[in-house]
Amino acid sequence: MASILTKKPKNTKLKELKTLGQQLLSSRAHINNLPILLTFISPSSPPPHVLESLLSLQSFFTTVLPNLPPSSSSIKRQRVDVSAKEDSEFIYRTWLRSKFDEFITLLIEVLVSPDTEEALREIVLDSYMDFVKLGNGGRFYSAVYHKLLRSIVHSPTPVEFLSELLASKYFKYIDVRYFTFISMEKLAKTLDARDIPDDKAVGGDDDSGSQSRESMELSIHNIHYIISHIPPLEGIDGKFEYEMWSGSGISSKEEHDKKELSKLKKEEDKELKAEKRNNDVLSRATIAKKMKLKFTKAWISFLRLPIPIDVYKEVLATLHQEVIPHLSNPIILCDFLTRSYDIGGVVSVMALSSLFILMTQHGLEYPNFYEKLYALLAPSIFMAKHRAKFFQLLDSCLKSPLLPAYLAAAFAKKLSRLALSVPPSGALVIIALIHNVLRRHPSINCLVHQEDGDETPKDNSKAEHIVNKADDSGSGTDISHKRRGIDHFNNEESNPIKSNAMSKYLSQYVSFASN
Repeated sequence: MASILTKKPKNTKLKELKTLGQQLLSSRAHINNLPILLTFISPSSPPPHVLESLLSLQSFFTTVLPNLPPSSSSIKRQRVDVSAKEDSEFIYRTWLRSKFDEFITLLIEVLVSPDTEEALREIVLDSYMDFVKLGNGGRFYSAVYHKLLRSIVHSPTPVEFLSELLASKYFKYIDVRYFTFISMEKLAKTLDARDIPDDKAVGGDDDSGSQSRESMELSIHNIHYIISHIPPLEGIDGKFEYEMWSGSGISSKEEHDKKELSKLKKEEDKELKAEKRNNDVLSRATIAKKMKLKFTKAWISFLRLPIPIDVYKEVLATLHQEVIPHLSNPIILCDFLTRSYDIGGVVSVMALSSLFILMTQHGLEYPNFYEKLYALLAPSIFMAKHRAKFFQLLDSCLKSPLLPAYLAAAFAKKLSRLALSVPPSGALVIIALIHNVLRRHPSINCLVHQEDGDETPKDNSKAEHIVNKADDSGSGTDISHKRRGIDHFNNEESNPIKSNAMSKYLSQYVSFASN
């Protein structure tokens, strides 16, 4: 044994390493083998050596962990009896606790290292999650799990490989999802607290400030990857089951015993089954409510971060389908979505879907919605990646029978002007949109069927009143006195109220589109 201990770890053979593990498991007299085995839990060690040390250490700590005191970070906050401190057994267990904490840290280093082989990483992750499952007296060891997530989020190098492995193997368990949401909320708030507002706040070292911003952006990427890969809690039905990583899930042994005892009498059987069904519904409803609350808190904390533009677009692209339906109160996204909608360009287009859902399904009032939507109508929108979804939402937004005539006319004329400068495929879309607007809003059919001689003050009294009211400077134009044959629609006006959309007919543009 002395010959093994005197060798350097890198020169230790696999057979000798196995002997060290067997001795550690056989007797406390070989406890000094523990630090030696820990030195092999490293990304630089050969994978067989890491695996052999891992198996021995996992077997050892699994048996002693329930009897160990709290970790060194939490023991300071607890009062320990003086006699206990002097007890040799207590000192021994405290030392073992420190070694276990070191073991956990080393496992994380192996997991986040890009040099670790995929097969070894999967084995190490399984061993780590076993400690999460069993290391807290059979309950979920949230502190150990949080360390793993914190290391993933704050890793200086991309760790999608580890996040993907964690998501594919363990996010199907309801308790793993629950504590993942809790950790993501905490980590997002920590990042938000140390946000770098600008270059001046960083100081004179531009390189340091750039590294800090890059580090934060990478952390935000990691949070988004994790939180977006957690499957949502689906609706509760008769076959719905909550699979737990730690514990036995919702169904308990007591309920099984009740079921066995209920065979004695038929009436008792029915009563117990009904009671069991009610208890299951209550338990599932409680879990679903808690999950939705943690889901909401995690996402709201994440959306408050200074999200990079590429992540920002990814979030907006999926927010209406993967986030809003599962929030406890979707209306709390109104500030984030209105800010996104006010940015303009492609970001506004991508925010439109979620904002439209909040307005139509959750009662959000946004007075400037149509004005912002009108401003998005530009030739560049026909080149946008999400143009098909935008035109679908535009058509839905113009469906309402309560839409004022001047707004419907403004959108129809704005679209008709766009037909002059967009590709032929875009012109076909415009024709369909204008047709739907005219069909749904008969009050603006005069734009198509009106003749020059039919344009009277009576026909345009409503539009004239709106335009004069909107023009506070008093320069509003009396439509009835405008020269016939000239369309006074202002295509450059961003406010549809002031665009004079009701001033002249639409037939020339419809004829152009038809040709």
